[in-house]
Amino acid sequence: MGDFWVFGYGSLIWRPGFAHVETRRARLHGFRRSLCVYSWVHRGTPERPGLVLGLDRGGSCVGLAFRVPGELRDEVIGYLRERELVTNVYSERTLPVRLDGGETVTAVCYVVDRGHRQYAGNLHAAEAAAVVRGAAGQSGVNEDYVHSTLAHLRALGIRDHWLEDVAHQIGGGHD
Repeated sequence: MGDFWVFGYGSLIWRPGFAHVETRRARLHGFRRSLCVYSWVHRGTPERPGLVLGLDRGGSCVGLAFRVPGELRDEVIGYLRERELVTNVYSERTLPVRLDGGETVTAVCYVVDRGHRQYAGNLHAAEAAAVVRGAAGQSGVNEDYVHSTLAHLRALGIRDHWLEDVAHQIGGGHD
């Protein structure tokens, strides 16, 4: 089987964790980057949940597409499923993404399941900031996750106005 693509929009951008031979800026239509997933382990607790990113319906999302050699398919898909499908809040989908040169490829994407109990819904920036502020879990402070994601997006020249608004309302970052 030939090479395949994986679309990253959050932590996969700055910590993909799998072998790939090419990285391209890409846009996924029909979904947007959103702090719409309650985190009870990595960036929060069941008593004080945080928020992490998901791909939610509507709009479009600019991120990175990683081309993975076909011979690594089983290994990389296994890794991604272990990483992304722990609580099944995401569903694995193969969707078309448009690469920076105009070419459209299909990519493995992890889209939020709106019916899952960890789905936080379509929050306004102020609501998201209120949940993020003060939350922490096994992987660290929730504010750091938001600010780190935003810093990596900015370094790539990717603007996300809603996430920038959330970070501004959280404070303490480099906005």
